[in-house]
Order: sequence, then C-alpha cells, then structure tokens
Amino acid sequence: MQVDLRSDTVTQPTPEMKAAMIEAPLGDDVLGDEPTVQALEAKIIELTGMEAAVFVPSGTMGNQIGIAALTSPGDSILVEEEAHILHYEVGALAVLNGLTVRSYSSDHGKVDSDELRAKCLTASLHTPGTTLLCLENTHNRHGGSILTPEDHAELRKTANDLGVKVHLDGARLFNASAALGKPIKDFTRHVDSVSLCLSKGLGAPVGSVLAGSADHIERARIWRKRLGGGMRQSGMLAAAGIYGLDHIFPLLAEDHAKAKRFSQALNQVKGWNSPEPETNIVMLDLPIDPARASEKFASLGIHAFPFGPKRMRFVFHHQISDGQLVYACEVIRKIALGETSFS
Repeated sequence: MQVDLRSDTVTQPTPEMKAAMIEAPLGDDVLGDEPTVQALEAKIIELTGMEAAVFVPSGTMGNQIGIAALTSPGDSILVEEEAHILHYEVGALAVLNGLTVRSYSSDHGKVDSDELRAKCLTASLHTPGTTLLCLENTHNRHGGSILTPEDHAELRKTANDLGVKVHLDGARLFNASAALGKPIKDFTRHVDSVSLCLSKGLGAPVGSVLAGSADHIERARIWRKRLGGGMRQSGMLAAAGIYGLDHIFPLLAEDHAKAKRFSQALNQVKGWNSPEPETNIVMLDLPIDPARASEKFASLGIHAFPFGPKRMRFVFHHQISDGQLVYACEVIRKIALGETSFS
C-alpha cells in the first residue's frame, strides 16, 4: 500500500469535482464576464467579510500581488523568519516588488508584539519605513500551528499602533477555522489582505483567491495582469474551488484527527519525537539523516519530505483513507517493536 503524505497539494480531483468543472458555465475572466469565477469570488467575500476578491493561479501570486497592492518599492516589511513568503517564493518580494525585509522570530508561529515593535523602522532620509506586517496561518514550517482570532486581534492592535497594514498568507486558514470551529471572518476581520489556497486542504487542482478592500483588489487585478495571471475560461478551475468549499472544507477536522493518530504512532519509536499537531501537518524529529529516513519510509510505502537537519514533515489530506492510516500506523508499530528494520 502507498500512503502519500508529501503534501496536501498531491490530491487528485474527485469524479464529483471533475463533473462540477465540466458543467461550469464559462465566460472570459479578463473581460469581466466569467460567471463561475464571479461565483467563487462572491463565496470568498462572504466567508472573509472583505469587500472584494480576485481568483489567481497560485498562492505565491496571491501573496505577491496582495503585498504589491499594499506597498511601494523601497518599503520595508516585516515577515516571520520561517514564513512561506520568505522561504518558498523565490525572492519575489525583492525581484517583483522592490521591498526590503526585516524578519521577526516567533514561538512556533506565535508572534510577540514586542518583537514587532523592535523590528519596525521609521522612515527617514537614511531608513526605509516599515509599512506592512505579514502573517501566516496556519504556519507551514511550524507544523501547521494556529494563530487564533484573539491572536489576530492583538496583532491588529499592534499594527495600528505602528501605523502598518497587515497581509495574511492564509494558504491553510481553512484548517485553522476547522480546528477551532471558528468562521473564516473571525480571523480575516483583523487583516487588510488575505490569500486563501484552494489547492491544499480543499483538494482543488489549481488556484487561490486574494481578498481585501475594493481599492486593494482593483490594484491587485492590475498586478495579476502584469504578471501574466489574467485567465480566460477559468471557471473550469474556479468550479473545483467552489466544490472544495462546499464539500471538502466541512470535512477538514477528519484530516486533523488522522494527523494526531499518526503522530501518536510515531512517538512509540524510541528516540523519535513528534509534537502533537494542531491541524493536518505532522513533524517528526529523529536522530538520523532525514533524507535517509525518507528513503526508508518510501520503501515501506509511506512518502514524506525531509524538512530540516533532523526533521521530516507528513501532511494529511482528504484522500488519505482510514485504511491507509491504519497501514501507516501498523508500519510504525513494527518499527517500534523492531519487527521492521529502520537503519
């Protein structure tokens, strides 16, 4: 049996999702008459409580055009030191947006307001002023950790005190919402801009949606076109996102339960440590090279990525069945008992 835990991006569209894509009414999104894209954007506006939204091909584009529409070249922005925006978007903050970055530390994704105050710069003849705070929820490199709505409210207050705006990389915000049983707008009411991925927990093949004020999204649409992200009959892709919102979003807590059970199994092995996951991402710290460990796991049918000098990451999603979870846990049990070699 094969269990693909490399990411929640590896899901395939279900037959029902494909049917929704094929049957979607279509137009031309660049010309402003794509009905299915407009329906998706309307759903995101309702979920987030924002004024406007725009469908984009990827989470990276959602983040970058969202940030571009809130800043000017030469501005300084605050980004958490392990953030996706900093690690996995190929220097776009500098190359595309001409921004300088000051990174701030966090406690497994939890942000200290005093740290932000210390990092914030005042504009002068010599110094770029800080204009934007970037957050991530859930936080990928911190194991899917959650910023609660209360955390967001406190950080919004700090941002207001500092005179900066707030962009949220909400690629897995749906997971935070599901884990806490809180509506999306409880989180997004405290930010100026949010990018939400459809191709992770929701299982769509492509796409993200950026939401914000009407003026902000109008500027973001210009940036989308500038970067080649204007799409035509993109309702076929938007329909997959609508299906995910309606049918898969309500089931995300099941992914979280599977992740917790798998983490508990990993902790049965002497010398291994898996912190209890808050959502669908499981981290494993182990005393051997994670590249070697990932090869061994793969030989046993469990696929995951190395994620640091001694760390691996496993990500659960809606296409990991109960049977696959049972198999993965049984493999770990055999390793713990020495019935399966892991050296």
